[in-house]
Amino acid sequence: MFEWIQQSEGIWQYIVLFLLAAAPWLDVFLVVPLGIVAGMSPVAVAITGFAGNFLMILLLGVFFNQFTSWREKRRLKKGITAPSKKETRARQVWDRYGLPGLALLAPVIVGTDIAALLALTFGSSRTRVIQWMAVSLALWTIAMALGSVYGFGYMNLI
Repeated sequence: MFEWIQQSEGIWQYIVLFLLAAAPWLDVFLVVPLGIVAGMSPVAVAITGFAGNFLMILLLGVFFNQFTSWREKRRLKKGITAPSKKETRARQVWDRYGLPGLALLAPVIVGTDIAALLALTFGSSRTRVIQWMAVSLALWTIAMALGSVYGFGYMNLI
């Protein structure tokens, strides 16, 4: 992934970063530090990382019903009946702290896109899930950008 960012030039670096952030398995925990280490503008990296990750949350919110039916068919076809470890962990956070807790802890425990999907599965409204995930994603993006700039700067990596 890092090579993709380094091999790109100009606006293409940000497009690659956006696409990486939009990928379901990548979060701002990885994308923002990668962009900053690659020498890209920290503010632009943060905005691009947020936008890519938030796009995935919006798409999950809009297409939740279609995604859920596809996922259930896939799980039945594979014979999966028990919840995964991530789902169990997210359910524990949900039961204890509700949607705000799940949204704020999501990047650490399961990832924002999976947490959004689980929150919708647990019965939250699309609007509230998208709002809370946006707040959480913004806070974590800012924290990762600041931590990366000052941390990597301290280690003389940027």
